[in-house]
Amino acid sequence: MKHLLTILCGIFLFVSSTVFAQNKVTLSGDLGKHTINKHIYGHFAEHLGKCIYGGLYVGENNTKIPNKDGVRMDVVNALKKMKIPNLRWPGGCFADTYQWKDGIGPKANRPKIVNVWWGNVTEDNSFGTHDFLNMCELIGPEPYLAGNVGSGTVKDLADWVQYVNFKGVSPMSDLRAKNGRENPWKVRYWGVGNEAWGCGGNMKPDYYANIYRQSATFMNASFENNERLFRIASGASDNDYNWTETLMREIPHNMLEGIAMHHYSVIDWKQKGPSTTFTEELYFKTMKEALLMDELVKRHSTIMDKYDPAKKVALVVDEWGGWYDVEPSTNPGFLFQQNTMRDAVLAGATLNIFHKYCERVRMANLAQVVNVLQSVILTNEEKMILTPTYHVLEMYNVHQDATMLPVEVQSNDYTFGNEKLPAISVSASRDKNGAVHVSLVNIDPNKAQEITINVTGVNASGVTGRILTSAKVQDYNTFENPNKIQPAAFSGASLKNNTLTVKLPPVSVVVLELK
Repeated sequence: MKHLLTILCGIFLFVSSTVFAQNKVTLSGDLGKHTINKHIYGHFAEHLGKCIYGGLYVGENNTKIPNKDGVRMDVVNALKKMKIPNLRWPGGCFADTYQWKDGIGPKANRPKIVNVWWGNVTEDNSFGTHDFLNMCELIGPEPYLAGNVGSGTVKDLADWVQYVNFKGVSPMSDLRAKNGRENPWKVRYWGVGNEAWGCGGNMKPDYYANIYRQSATFMNASFENNERLFRIASGASDNDYNWTETLMREIPHNMLEGIAMHHYSVIDWKQKGPSTTFTEELYFKTMKEALLMDELVKRHSTIMDKYDPAKKVALVVDEWGGWYDVEPSTNPGFLFQQNTMRDAVLAGATLNIFHKYCERVRMANLAQVVNVLQSVILTNEEKMILTPTYHVLEMYNVHQDATMLPVEVQSNDYTFGNEKLPAISVSASRDKNGAVHVSLVNIDPNKAQEITINVTGVNASGVTGRILTSAKVQDYNTFENPNKIQPAAFSGASLKNNTLTVKLPPVSVVVLELK
């Protein structure tokens, strides 16, 4: 009898855990301390494929596409609505071959070069420093310039800083005025090289640390009131923790404002898989790589904490996103891929991770803004569409510069084969007006998820929301059907006695506001 009771108890516990398992979240509205820096929502524009030419820039003489000084206005207006906070340029790998002086002065006199990294196409330098920085003023983001320390000199970088930032009399500010810009742009964010461990020079971390120290020494702020530059060291790829350790140990922290880290959700660098016709197996593997961001950020942050317990140096994830095979019949060097609901849930879950670690992660850049990798906008001549990823970042912009509210999440599993991932991802914040926003993601493509959220420290009586979802995780917007996937009002949430109950459809992203 005792043996039988043990078996029956085991069966009961098994049934309870499988049938009555429930997603449970505790939201502590009175424990918020840290700010979700708006710069976590940054973007990346490289001279790669049709990101710049045809994407952001169509030329001053283009009469088919409305533009200002060659920058297409439909893209400008879309990025304004998304509230893009910063934009990284000119690379990427391209940055460490870029000579900035090739891109200033009369366009007819600018030298042509070969873009050896991306397709071996001719780069005519018609889009250069003035074009980029003026475009940033038009759209609104702060510029983030990636300096060339791979093939450039220390003087090249120092001259660039002086050219864009110095107001007084100097060789570079005089040259800037000669080229039509009297006042400086005051660029605060600077990358000291890119992927120095790879396309930026195949350097070892100790060697790069010395290169960084040398370069940073001569990057005088040249601002009014002696304002300090935000210098970002070329950081680690994925789980290269030794790189972060070496830089934190070898670079004086008064010379360092941020360390970069790159992580793409790639299942196999040789066979990345298609962007739209992927199987559930490939989807699961992509999401597994995306959720790995939590471990990577946590472990790099732990190393930084050892040397910088006050967290003065930011972790800057300035390249992230999904990377798949290019679309059929497109140039493999242009990295053009479609953007599905897979990318939407990937973006939502990743941003939730950045919110969680916002005390250390204070800047990030999705790769890339237009027509390349996990872009928010796709263009084709005069046509433009917004991708599912765009809609997620637009929905999530309520978190920018808001106070992160801690959440504890007990999630059901999304299983495939013998592996499992947490089915839901959650983050929350309180904005300057006191409104609380909760962002939720269901990565499971097969099952809806019911979530019970215990809300404390929040005085709210109602809830509204928006949702982004579609029938299949492979669904995407096209130039023929640009609004197949777009945000809609969400009615699947209710608030009663400090308990928020939410039902998320399969593969969906929801942002709620508690009022």
